[in-house]
Amino acid sequence: MTTEALLRDLRRELHDGGLRGCLLVRDLHTGEELGIDPETPLPAASLVKVPLALATAERIRRGELDGGTVLDVEPGRITTPGPTGLSRFRHPARIAIDDLLYLSTCVSDGTAADALFDVTPPARVAAVLQELGLRGMTVRHGMRELSDTPVERFDTDQAHLAHALAIDAGTSGRGHRVPQLDTTRANTGSARAWVELLQALWTPSAIHPEVAGRVRDLMAHNMLRHRLAPDFSSDATTWSSKTGTLLNLRHEIGVVEHSDGRAFAVAVLTESLVPAAVQPGAEALMAACARRLHDHLRQL
Repeated sequence: MTTEALLRDLRRELHDGGLRGCLLVRDLHTGEELGIDPETPLPAASLVKVPLALATAERIRRGELDGGTVLDVEPGRITTPGPTGLSRFRHPARIAIDDLLYLSTCVSDGTAADALFDVTPPARVAAVLQELGLRGMTVRHGMRELSDTPVERFDTDQAHLAHALAIDAGTSGRGHRVPQLDTTRANTGSARAWVELLQALWTPSAIHPEVAGRVRDLMAHNMLRHRLAPDFSSDATTWSSKTGTLLNLRHEIGVVEHSDGRAFAVAVLTESLVPAAVQPGAEALMAACARRLHDHLRQL
């Protein structure tokens, strides 16, 4: 199959499956890549926890922070489905910055991430990205804003109404009546921007090797492996990643490293057009499309 025919097929499959998708797969050694709408910015959701981890680890390296510093963290007390870790705690906890990094990145704990944002605010994270030459991502707010969406205002059996609002209330300029989905107000990034970040973490770049290695290790221990991992994990590969989920958004970025030494960065950002909270078919479809892009690129 030609590259053009493959991209047409994938666009059709995504459309038929009720998804708008922005995908990019890049060979980290040759720079060759294949993608679908990779320049389109979308709200980052929990993907922002990777830049947060990078900025925190860099500040620890510089001596601005001590990873052993223990912070008092208020419980999230969130009861709606989805949040993990401290976000569901009922009582205060004392946790070191190093361990908050693990919870934020590997367990996607929003309350742990906010504790890190308290010591490295969004503007400081954005500044570190700029210092390291990483463009195309915006970091404007912490995670608390992501737990105050229409989903939290409807009963569980009415979650479809929140998703219908997320689908229908956008504008052609990617503004949105739901502020967390408005690209002029939310944390954002395009598939290309996330792949550039992965490239900088996995190959020599302005990121210090110690910092890059630490973030790679955190992503390798990501516990949320229901989305792209089934299509990229095997005894002959290592899959390191981070997911992002918010209302009708389902994202994942990661790097697959093969036993033959080849490595590919993968970014899949999607918006569902189906007003439902649970969509295992969408998870499987986005993974299958990413895998087909990867396999075609690897064969080239």
